[in-house]
Amino acid sequence: MSDKSPGSDQPAGSDQQWVTRAVPAHLAQRYRADGLWGDVPMGVRIESALREHGDQILRVHSQERPWEGTFGELRERALAVAGGLRARGVAAGDAVAFQLPNWAEAAVAFYATSFLGAAVVPIVHFYGAKEVAYILRRTRVTAFVSAARFGRRDYLADLAEAVTDLPSLRVLAVVGGDGAPLPAGAVRFAELEASVPLAEIARPDPDSPAVIAYTSGTTSQPKGVIHSHNTICAEADQLRAMNSGGGVDHLTGTPVGHFMGMLGALQMPVLGGSQVNMIDVWDPKRVLEIVLRYGLATGAGSTYFLASLLDHPDLTPEHMRYLAYVGLGGAAVPEAFADRATAAGTSVVRMYGSTEHPSITGTRHEDDRHDRLYTDGRPLAGVEIRLLDDEGQPVEVGVPGEIWSRGPDLCLGYTDASLNATVFDDEGWYRTEDVGVLDDRGCLTITDRRKDIIIRGGENISAAEVEELILKVVPEVLEVAVVAVPDERFGEKACAVLRLAANATAPTPEALRERLIKGGLGRQKTPEYVQAVSDFPRTSTGKIIKATLRREAATRLA
Repeated sequence: MSDKSPGSDQPAGSDQQWVTRAVPAHLAQRYRADGLWGDVPMGVRIESALREHGDQILRVHSQERPWEGTFGELRERALAVAGGLRARGVAAGDAVAFQLPNWAEAAVAFYATSFLGAAVVPIVHFYGAKEVAYILRRTRVTAFVSAARFGRRDYLADLAEAVTDLPSLRVLAVVGGDGAPLPAGAVRFAELEASVPLAEIARPDPDSPAVIAYTSGTTSQPKGVIHSHNTICAEADQLRAMNSGGGVDHLTGTPVGHFMGMLGALQMPVLGGSQVNMIDVWDPKRVLEIVLRYGLATGAGSTYFLASLLDHPDLTPEHMRYLAYVGLGGAAVPEAFADRATAAGTSVVRMYGSTEHPSITGTRHEDDRHDRLYTDGRPLAGVEIRLLDDEGQPVEVGVPGEIWSRGPDLCLGYTDASLNATVFDDEGWYRTEDVGVLDDRGCLTITDRRKDIIIRGGENISAAEVEELILKVVPEVLEVAVVAVPDERFGEKACAVLRLAANATAPTPEALRERLIKGGLGRQKTPEYVQAVSDFPRTSTGKIIKATLRREAATRLA
């Protein structure tokens, strides 16, 4: 295994081809001096926390695979699985992937991998065989843990395609599916759990890869984002310090196969000694029942989760006691929704980041109401931001510019090293490709994404601007996505895709345009097309997949 740090631009892992960016020495020195990089491997921290808080509870609220046990039991299960993987040739520096719903086995697989000093590769449970195969090949995984079945999905039927042409694979383990035949060479996860436990927790280089998280699939191919032990632990510490949940035990609905779900359910609460609660199917009615039964906060993440609860007829004032503090991020937070949640009794804080740089800015519940509801907050500990114009020059306060960031939780780069040069510079800055504005209080507000602009006859139309106004002037609209559709005359036109309240009727394009014009929008920015949908295609975090909407709208309106 190479003893080179990923920061040295050398391949990481035992025989991997991950060539990562170099973190400037002065930044690394600063992060260490400020205590933002602790140089303690992720697995060492997790094992210590599981042992220290051995009586704490992890509870899986699943109708298919429920489980309740202690951190001590999880630690024992993870040590056994780590021993089983080690006996089959998996070592520090390798990559271990899992594609599991929010089940206890996902936690065990995650912890076991970290104990080995291998890199964890979480895969969202609804990714199909083609996406999974791409991730496994791109990451050259040594072990893969898959569910047998979940809901209507038969993973066993997809495994042959998923693991084909994968010479690096040494272990294929399957959770569930008792009695069903397994692919050749596969083992049941229970067999790994019956192994001799790992005797010693690995201590890999803290600057080596700890997590390789793939973006949610809104691009043509998922991008593998490499985080080191130092960057991922810095992120967990930042989020814990924000206390966006108000200090109440939380129910996580975001899939743990997603980067933020993994952090929110499997890392942050464990490090803090808090109870872990996960649910594998986000059914608002059942979530509300669980909230009251166990006294749990929930609704964090994208606005979808909280909105689904506030919209539900079973919601009562007693539920609102547990929805008092919610952190929102991962997608735009419309001002109209922030106002609505506040009026319902929820203290909302907003955060801004990405898989590459998870926590760039944020707000706290004690912050000024305007800052919490209408901005994305100030840079977090150790984080720096700058806003640049199209010429690469800094913009003044109040002037929109493209956001560049750097900080202790910024990733090391991509598994596809050719992408690194497009978004990282030699001084450690990351080009977010988002557009924002800073106010005189130092708060950042995201105003647009460079890839989410509709160009109509040479006029740039901000989709975010139109979406925000639609929610304000059309109260029967619960969610909206404005996307571009091809147009022979203008190049592109705008289509407003609406999710409406029960029994509401979609406005005609003409009626919608008149409302928007009265609301102050220029006529040239108003949508020419309107479509109502019962729900949107979404990523695992509830974010609307606009790429899918664009394709569907283009086909429908061709």
